[in-house]
Amino acid sequence: MNSEIKTNPRSLDGAAAPIKDAASVILVRDGASGIEVFLQRRVKGMAFAGGMTVFPGGRVDSADGSPDIGWSGPSPEWWGRQWGTDSATSRQLVLAAVRETFEECGVLLAGPSADGAVSTPPGGIEGREMLERHKLSFSDYLRREKLIVLSGMLKPWSNWITPSVEPRRYDTRFFVAALPAGQIADDATSEADAAEWMSPTDAIQSWCDGTSMLLPPTWSQLHSLCAFDSVSDVMESRRIVDTVIPEIVQDVGAGPLLFPGSDLYIRVGGTLPWQR
Repeated sequence: MNSEIKTNPRSLDGAAAPIKDAASVILVRDGASGIEVFLQRRVKGMAFAGGMTVFPGGRVDSADGSPDIGWSGPSPEWWGRQWGTDSATSRQLVLAAVRETFEECGVLLAGPSADGAVSTPPGGIEGREMLERHKLSFSDYLRREKLIVLSGMLKPWSNWITPSVEPRRYDTRFFVAALPAGQIADDATSEADAAEWMSPTDAIQSWCDGTSMLLPPTWSQLHSLCAFDSVSDVMESRRIVDTVIPEIVQDVGAGPLLFPGSDLYIRVGGTLPWQR
C-alpha cells in the first residue's frame, strides 16, 4: 500500500513537519511455544511515542554516514534496492539500526569477522552509555574493539512514514534480526522503563486488554509475525517491502487513520495518538 495523506488536522498553517529517516529493529528468538519478539515501553516523558510499547530503534544520526565503519554482508547498493533509496542513505539506515539496537538493549549485530556476531559485546554498559551520551561515536567504538557491522544479520521487513498530523515525522524502515547466540537483550536504557520478550500473539493480546499501548506500525509488524512458527521461518521468508503512508480521511473529523489492517486495529480497541 502506498497511500497519500490528504489533510493535516493538527496543523495551523497546513504545513506538515519535515520527515527524518529512522530505523527500528524487531529482534526475534525461538521460545517454548514459538517465536518471541523483544519489546520496550518508552518512558512517558519522551517527546515521541512516550508510554508506547515499541521495538528498539531511533532516527539516523549524521555520524551513521562515517565511511570508516567496517562492513560485511549485503552491500549498501543491495539495501538501496530493498528500500527504494540511494546507497548512501541505505548505509546510514543499516548503521543506525545496528547502533540503536546496541544502545537501547545491548544487542550488537557486529563481530570481528564475517563469520558471526560477538557472543558478548565488549565495553559493557559503560561503552553503551558513552555512545548514548555522544561521548563516543559508533565508528570509534567499532574500530577500538576491531569489529565490523554484519548487515546480513538484518532482514528488511516494512517501511512506514509518520502521518502529517504528528509534530515529529519519520520515514522508518523496520528490520528483523535474530538474537545472536550468547547475547542478552536488556532494559539498561534511559529511553525505556520496561522491556520483555513476548510472543507476537501475547503482545497483541496485552494491547487488547489495555495493559500496553501499540501504535499502528508496531501493531502491524506484530500482526505480520503471528504467521511464523520459528526464527528460521521468519528469516527465510520472502518479503516484499511496501511503503505505508497512513491516510487521513477528511470528512471524519480528525480521523480515522487508514492503513493496511486499520479496520481490525480500530475494531479491537486501537486509539489514535490525538484521540488519547
